[in-house]
Amino acid sequence: MSIRVVFMGSPEFALPTLSSLANSYQVVGVVTQPDRASGRGRELKAPPVKPLALTLHIPVIQPEKLRLPEPMEQLRAWAPDLIVVAAFGQILKKDVLELPKFGCINVHASLLPRWRGAAPINAAILAGDEETGVTIMKMDVGLDTGPTYVKRSIRLKPDDTTGSVLGILSTLGAVLLNENLSDIISGKLKTQPQPAEGATYAPMLKKEDGLLDFTQPAIELERRVRAMNPWPGAWFEWDGNPLKVARASVVCVEKGLASGSRFTVEGRPAVMSADGALVLEEIQPAGKKVMSGRSFLAGAREWTAFA
Repeated sequence: MSIRVVFMGSPEFALPTLSSLANSYQVVGVVTQPDRASGRGRELKAPPVKPLALTLHIPVIQPEKLRLPEPMEQLRAWAPDLIVVAAFGQILKKDVLELPKFGCINVHASLLPRWRGAAPINAAILAGDEETGVTIMKMDVGLDTGPTYVKRSIRLKPDDTTGSVLGILSTLGAVLLNENLSDIISGKLKTQPQPAEGATYAPMLKKEDGLLDFTQPAIELERRVRAMNPWPGAWFEWDGNPLKVARASVVCVEKGLASGSRFTVEGRPAVMSADGALVLEEIQPAGKKVMSGRSFLAGAREWTAFA
C-alpha cells in the first residue's frame, strides 16, 4: 500500500512487527532507543530493532528524547502518513501523535485496559492471570489509554516465563496488525473506547523487582521467578552474593521452619517461604552459568541441610 510509515520500537518484541510492515508497506524511517552500555565490558550495544532496520535499508534515528528539535525535524522530513509503535520505550507527545494523518497505532502486549504500561507480560504472570494477549490501539496522550481496534488472547501455561510469552505475543502482534491495518487505514475498522473498569498498570521494572521475599507465599515467589525471567532475574542474597533463580517449583512441607530457612527436598536446594518450600530447580551463582539445583548442591557445602 502506497502510504509512508514510520516505525518506532526497540526490543525483540518489536522485530516481527517491523519485518511484517516492511514486507507490505513503505517504511520510510525507524526510531529506536540509543545504543546502551551492556555486559561486564560495558560495551555499547544497539537495541535489537536497529540492526534489523539497517538490514532492511531503512534509515534509523536514536534520540534520547524524541521531543528534541533534531529528531522532530527528521520525523517531519519523513512525512509519515502513519506511525506504528511496538515497545518503543518513550511516551509520544501531542505534536508527534498529530503528525500523521492516519494517527499513531500501538501494538501492545496485553488485553487492554488490563496492564497498561511498560511491563505488561511480567505483570500478567506475576498476578497469576489465566490469559493475556495483544491489543492494537490508537494512541492518545495518555499511557496506553487510547481506543482499541482489535485484541487477540492466549492462555498462559503454568510454566510460562516472560521470555516464552514475549516470543508468542511478538509474533501474534505482527500477525494481528497485518490482518487489520488496511481496514484501519481505510476506516472500515472502527475503534472502541477502553472501559474504565478493570484498568491496571504495569510499571517499568527495576533490578530490585527480582528480589525474592521469603515471607511471601511460595506460589507468589514461583510466579516472580517466571515473571522476572529473563530480566531482571529473580534472586536473593546467599553467601554474600546474589543467587539468581532461573526456575523453581513449590512443594508443601511440614518442617516448622522460619521463612528464609534453607534445606533440601529430594536432593534439590529449597528455601522456606510463608507457607511452603520454594524448590530451586535451576540456579545461577554469581559469575557462573545457569545450573541445575542438584549440580549447585554438589559444590555448595554451606547450604544448610535439615533431615
